[in-house]
Amino acid sequence: MGNAYYFFSDVHLGLESEDKEKLKETKLIEFLNEIQSDAREIFIVGDLFDCWIEYKQTVPKGFYRLFTKISEISESGIKINYIAGNHDFWKGDYFRKEFGIDICHTHIEREIEGKKFFIHHGDGFAYNDKGYRILKKILRNKFTQKLYSLIHPDIGISLAKGTSSTSRKHTGEKDYSLFDGMRESGFKKISEGFDYVIMGHRHKPQAVPFENGFYINLGDWINHFSYGVFKNGRFELKTFYDFKNQKIRVK
Repeated sequence: MGNAYYFFSDVHLGLESEDKEKLKETKLIEFLNEIQSDAREIFIVGDLFDCWIEYKQTVPKGFYRLFTKISEISESGIKINYIAGNHDFWKGDYFRKEFGIDICHTHIEREIEGKKFFIHHGDGFAYNDKGYRILKKILRNKFTQKLYSLIHPDIGISLAKGTSSTSRKHTGEKDYSLFDGMRESGFKKISEGFDYVIMGHRHKPQAVPFENGFYINLGDWINHFSYGVFKNGRFELKTFYDFKNQKIRVK
């Protein structure tokens, strides 16, 4: 087991064509292979899937190769932390039973090498996200989920995929401008004493210094194939794969 902490978000598996999704899954597995030798912990900061809705006896098909890799990593003793995003928050006990991974539905606060981390997917922090925050409470309500579970999985998952597409379009077209609620919320957390605030959701990798800390947005694995790594007291935002030039690129 190594001493590095890795962070990535917004892979959105199942989003596009079969060929592109296979490429994306392949690169993610290559990334996990590469970091496995020096990883101490891995943080998946939401939206690993473009749509994940889990029934008691049924989960979305596919992702076998990734699940095999995740199982291998978990069994090797590397802790995998999973924060649910707005596209994959409807999880039951599948990940806990199959891989020993507990799903966090809020945020994680951790001290790593003497630095305080606040880790959140980022959904609901935008200034004009009031409607989504209300919807989030409804969708995560146990009674609502119980009612939805009565729908046949083929229909329920198809409906969820349609909702997921609408949500992603809303996020992509959101005008963050100078009044980025996610970034401002991150700054507030830094003022409260956190050294690093890590988020995803926005799909734009950036590291913004503020006072004595940093607001980090991890980007995505759709266009940027970006990730963060904290090791020996230093946080770096890197790119694993250059999609446009079709080559491995770490910066």
